[in-house]
Amino acid sequence: MLRQLIILLSVLLVSGLGMTASAKASANPSQLEPYLEQFKQRITEYELDNGMKFIILPDHEAPVISFVTYVDVGAVNEEQGKTGAAHFLEHLAFKGTKQIGTTNYKQEKEVLEELDQVFQKLQQAKENNNENKIANLEKQFKALKAEAADYVKSNEFGEIVQTEGGVGLNAATSADYTSYFYNFPANKLELWMSLESERFLEPVFREFYEERDVILEERRLRTDNSPVGKMIEELMGTAFTTHPYQHPVIGYEQDIKNLTRQDIRDFFNTYYVPQNYTFAVVGDVEPKDVKALAEAYFGRFPEQPDPPKVTAVEPPQTETREVEVNFPTEPWYFESYHRPDLNDEDHVVYEVIAHLLSQGRLSRLYQSLVEEKQVALKAQGISNFPGNKFPNLMLFFALTTPNHSLEDVSQALHKELENLKTEPVATEELERVKTQIQSNLLRGLDSNRGMARRLAEYDAKTGSWETLFNQLEEINAVTVDDIQRVSQKTFTPENRTIGRLLSEDN
Repeated sequence: MLRQLIILLSVLLVSGLGMTASAKASANPSQLEPYLEQFKQRITEYELDNGMKFIILPDHEAPVISFVTYVDVGAVNEEQGKTGAAHFLEHLAFKGTKQIGTTNYKQEKEVLEELDQVFQKLQQAKENNNENKIANLEKQFKALKAEAADYVKSNEFGEIVQTEGGVGLNAATSADYTSYFYNFPANKLELWMSLESERFLEPVFREFYEERDVILEERRLRTDNSPVGKMIEELMGTAFTTHPYQHPVIGYEQDIKNLTRQDIRDFFNTYYVPQNYTFAVVGDVEPKDVKALAEAYFGRFPEQPDPPKVTAVEPPQTETREVEVNFPTEPWYFESYHRPDLNDEDHVVYEVIAHLLSQGRLSRLYQSLVEEKQVALKAQGISNFPGNKFPNLMLFFALTTPNHSLEDVSQALHKELENLKTEPVATEELERVKTQIQSNLLRGLDSNRGMARRLAEYDAKTGSWETLFNQLEEINAVTVDDIQRVSQKTFTPENRTIGRLLSEDN
């Protein structure tokens, strides 16, 4: 039933493509509204006394349930000098509990505590350049790591999930949030409640130092040895001077090396509080069963004080900023502009602008920079970067063709931005793009997991999951004047940050 409703809504949107622009604009909202209402009425919300929230959408088409645990904490919440904590914690959340992942937790705990003490001493010895102490402590550290490993039942949490028919066990950390997700057969609802509540009620951050090495290697691959990754890190540190969006989600190398298990424990205790959790359960379930089991398993979490809020506000940019990175690569051109957050009244206008410029082969940047002028092999854009919970960036980037320069790309890009500011968008083009955005939004909901992820995210970020569906109507209401007005206030030299990724030979 869920999939059928999504398909029907998509068909209604696409069918409007054959209408005149005025007919489509007036027809689509009335066509979609009864189906959207039918859809929304199927969703149940439930909040425990401790503040944990559950969003439940039954779909009995297949005996499967998708679960998403959304935690309202990301890289923006990290302390200066301790970047990477949110991502590190995500990795450690799979390491088990006092019962899962160990052969003897009592003895393991003693070894882990001793291991942490030796690590601290080793760090101090390195700071003091005491070679004799360093050699001795490194030997102790290696021996304790081996002893701790003897107690570990590696990946037991994942093996339980897999053995019981679970699939897609994974997680993701962003600047704004952390999410954990997987699917289970419908008859494993209580098992999910047990496993998921246990791993956040009594987590044990074992294999900490092994996982640190994994994360450092991940950083080397995605950032240090990646030209685009390195450019993005430098660009964000230039475009933002105050807001924590300036820091990479994975963290800086030195910060990762210096993080301790206690740092992660403190971060967990501060931000993984009940009111920061939103659970989305979509699939072959009954809301009453979810409620009863949620009370039994997640009702055990004690109430906690509200965590600190991000209070840093990025000041308005007053002049063009530029950054260059030299790397053995083909030249890339990057350009970003500050824009407001997801809850701003112009959010959907920015979404429409981004699609007009950079989504698909009919987009303006592709048609102009790639097809007509042939100054770029690729030309794309991102509407919200690196997140959308706070004011963020609209980011454009292009890979130059061999016979053209970054300046050629820059001029071609600026020409398209100026066109949006000075020439009204054709109504037919605007309606095509709006339909594309609405269809893309619906396609993202065309699975239990996609629906669960979106419901949780929008509820946490906007205060209501209904915002997700309200966007369909808000997108339809965007006008030609809106495009021109927002473009004029956004695409200005003083709001611009330029990044040039240059070959080392240049």
